[in-house]
Amino acid sequence: MTQTPDKPTEEIGRHARRMKSTREHPGPSPLTGISAFGMIGWSIAVPTVGGALLGLWLDRVAPQGFSWTISLILGGVVLGAFIAGVWMNKEGGRK
Repeated sequence: MTQTPDKPTEEIGRHARRMKSTREHPGPSPLTGISAFGMIGWSIAVPTVGGALLGLWLDRVAPQGFSWTISLILGGVVLGAFIAGVWMNKEGGRK
C-alpha cells in the first residue's frame, strides 16, 4: 500500500523550503540604497572640493587670465561624475 503524504506535511515542507531560500537569498536592504547615495555623493564632492582648494592656491601663486578655481571645480565635478558612473556600473553588475 502506497502512502501519500498528508496536506500538513506538504505545507510544512513547502514552508521550510521557502524559509531556506529566503535565508540563502535575502532581498535588497534599504540601507543599500542609502549607502549608494552616500558613495555617489562623496565620489563627486571630494574631487570638487579638492579642485576648489587647489584652484584657490594656484590663483595665488600662479595667476593666469582665467580662474584656476572655476576650472578645477568643473574638472572635479567631471572627474567625480566619472568615478560615480564607474562605481554604479560595477555595483549594478552585482545582483
